Amino acid sequence: MAERRFLTLADVGEVLNISASQTYALVRSGELPAIQVGGRGQWRVETRVLEEYIAQAYERTASALRSEAGSTPLA
Repeated sequence: MAERRFLTLADVGEVLNISASQTYALVRSGELPAIQVGGRGQWRVETRVLEEYIAQAYERTASALRSEAGSTPLA
């Protein structure tokens, strides 16, 4: 089975293990790029974009942890 190019917001929420409202908030804020398609303006996220978002989230987390470790006074 070929990998799908676009995911629904429900699919994205399932991948990230977050609620539908959290997924929608990520899209509406622009943090997670998405497009609207069809007459009803349903949101779609490209699989590649979601994978990039996840990779960037790992980088942000690692950077934050490094910053925390550098600012913690040693005993």
